[in-house]
Amino acid sequence: MRFSATSRLILLAVLLSLGIGGLFARSIWTLREEAWHHAERTSVNLVRTLDQNIARTMESVDLSMQRVVEGVTDPYVMALPVEMRQRALFDNSLRVQGIGSLLVLDRAGNVVIDSEFLEPRKANFADRDYVKVFDSGAHTGLYVGAPVRARLTGRYSLPLSRAYYGPDGQLAGVVVGTLRLAHFQSLFEALNLGPGGSLNLFRSDGIVIARFPFSEDVRGRSLAGTANIRAFQSARSGVFTGRSAIDNVERLYAFRHVGDYPLMVNVAQSVDDILAGWYRSAWILGGFALLLMAACVGLAGLFARELRRRQQISARLEQAERDLRTILNNLPSMIGYWDRDLCNRFANHAYLDWFGQAPGQIRGRHIRELLGDELYEKNRPYLEQALQGHEQLFERTIVDPAGVERYAIASYVPDFDGDEVRGIFVQVTDITERKRMEEALFEEKERMRLTLRSIGDAVVCTDAQGLVTYLNPVAQRLTGWQGFDAAGRNVDEVVHLLVPDDQAPQPSPLRLALQQKKPVEPTRGVVLHRTSGQRFDVEESASPITDRHGQITGAVAVLRDVTDAVAMAEHMAHLAQYDALTDLPNRVLLQDRARQALAHARRDGNSVAVMYIDLDGFKQVNDTRGHDVGDELLVQLAQRLTGAVRASDTVCRQGGDEFVVLLPGIDAAEQACQVACKIMAACSAPYQLSSHVLSVDLSGGIALFPEHGQDFEALSRHADAAMYAAKHAGRRQFRLYAGADAESVRVALEGDRASACS
Repeated sequence: MRFSATSRLILLAVLLSLGIGGLFARSIWTLREEAWHHAERTSVNLVRTLDQNIARTMESVDLSMQRVVEGVTDPYVMALPVEMRQRALFDNSLRVQGIGSLLVLDRAGNVVIDSEFLEPRKANFADRDYVKVFDSGAHTGLYVGAPVRARLTGRYSLPLSRAYYGPDGQLAGVVVGTLRLAHFQSLFEALNLGPGGSLNLFRSDGIVIARFPFSEDVRGRSLAGTANIRAFQSARSGVFTGRSAIDNVERLYAFRHVGDYPLMVNVAQSVDDILAGWYRSAWILGGFALLLMAACVGLAGLFARELRRRQQISARLEQAERDLRTILNNLPSMIGYWDRDLCNRFANHAYLDWFGQAPGQIRGRHIRELLGDELYEKNRPYLEQALQGHEQLFERTIVDPAGVERYAIASYVPDFDGDEVRGIFVQVTDITERKRMEEALFEEKERMRLTLRSIGDAVVCTDAQGLVTYLNPVAQRLTGWQGFDAAGRNVDEVVHLLVPDDQAPQPSPLRLALQQKKPVEPTRGVVLHRTSGQRFDVEESASPITDRHGQITGAVAVLRDVTDAVAMAEHMAHLAQYDALTDLPNRVLLQDRARQALAHARRDGNSVAVMYIDLDGFKQVNDTRGHDVGDELLVQLAQRLTGAVRASDTVCRQGGDEFVVLLPGIDAAEQACQVACKIMAACSAPYQLSSHVLSVDLSGGIALFPEHGQDFEALSRHADAAMYAAKHAGRRQFRLYAGADAESVRVALEGDRASACS
């Protein structure tokens, strides 16, 4: 396989750079190994020194304690005077650095001899592990306890203890010595292992005795079972790399077991501290190596690129030209370039469709030859502006070779060479379809606008957020908002729908249509005119507007003005229950109120009165004065009757000149008689009727519940019978019904001032 000169040059540069990189990598790795081995040697030496120092201290304390054990078991020593006994027992202990008190405890844990006081301090240590272990017989010899706060001095210390026995071989007590933990801390602090270094003294079971850096919460903590403790326990000494269970820092650990004592000491240097110097050297050497390698490869690459550059540029230019022509020829728009003399330099295939000429036929020709004189003259102002450096955008109508009129939008973009225009880029896009669609859309919108203006209902349109976009004239009349004022406002502000019989706001159907995404059935409500406050009863229905993808784009609400219909319905409802002439309740409403009054009377134990009243000589008034005068007389009579009774009473026109009065909630017949007297008095005065003055007499009958009937029909019959009895008795009087076989009782005559019920 043959390689070109460029390939061989690049290969040589790559091999050279790889060689440089390999040499530097070897040097960097050698520096790392030297730094690591130096750290291992330093750690091993330090841990050996600590081991020896701590072992000597432990040995000194143990010897002192053994001397005390020998003394307390020697009757001769114990027989000495106290001061001499103290010197004999504790003389050696005073020379041990870091030692605290030496105490002799009896088997119960009480202090019997104190190295610091002739009179031993009062304390009991039966709860300490160094007493319990000997008491249980589980240990002999020296026992190293867990670090504790001294009960007598309050200082943290490491208790060491030995048992002593009586002549019978039974446990007599325990000798306890303490090493102050501060002694170990000062010993550790004298060593400088860097910011991430650590020194630790453990009991063999993993309990922390002392640590540097010092941490109060670590002292006495058990790390048994952790990976580092298992490594310490697996051998008498060693070196390994591990991660601390206390602070999770990776360190190089050198450890040793302290003599024959159940203690372990380790020196730990942070891996980051050990390799910090090496990292700096590695970065410097590595960066220099990479720089050399990059320089070799870069120089070779620059040279090779320069060799290939001309070929690549030439190939790219050819490819770019082909791609550009392909793109331009497949665009639906006419794309062309005309120099400053307006001669064509380029034209795409779209010119063939528009002008019936291929790009090769157009190239080099003046634009006038292509457009023709008429179209050229129309376009010349835009061409001149473009040649002066101003972009042009305009619409134009062109007739193609088939004679079809087509709409186009033309763009003239100047091509600058510095400050000078050297040509024009021309783009002409066919917008015939868009124009037709715009015209069709305009016509459709115009039809919709005219339709909405001509319909009798109010129409409100909003966008998807419920902001008003359109109000037809009827909606403007109902709401008092002009279209331009309402545009962009919340529909609830423009069309504020209220509950028909209340001023409380009612949920907007249009909002519901937007939220539920479906049409809302007509809702009755009231709309207040914005300025005049006029009330309009309306029925509002609403529907969402969606696009072809089903997305909500707005909503339309139709409000039908039903004010006249509501008024007519209310009027018809009123006529169904009231007399058209006098506006008094008719018999239908009277019967309903009578049923309620009788129900209350049965519940409350009181009475109800029904009065039948008839005008005396009313037919003669109609015959002589005319029906208009008679109607006016009935109206005034109705007003006097209403004024003579309570608001809770009901005056009803039965028909013609006959009236009925319902008196609910009365206690006795005397009350009905008094009302009859008031009616006679109120109606006896002359009536002023247009140009006539008339005096009219009344006749009436009264029936009472429950004496004269249990329902309204019975009371009506009996009151009617009493009224006819009054007419037969001479008129101008009221009669109280007294029963089917008895004559009715006269209760009031015209002019009477009081009732005559008896």
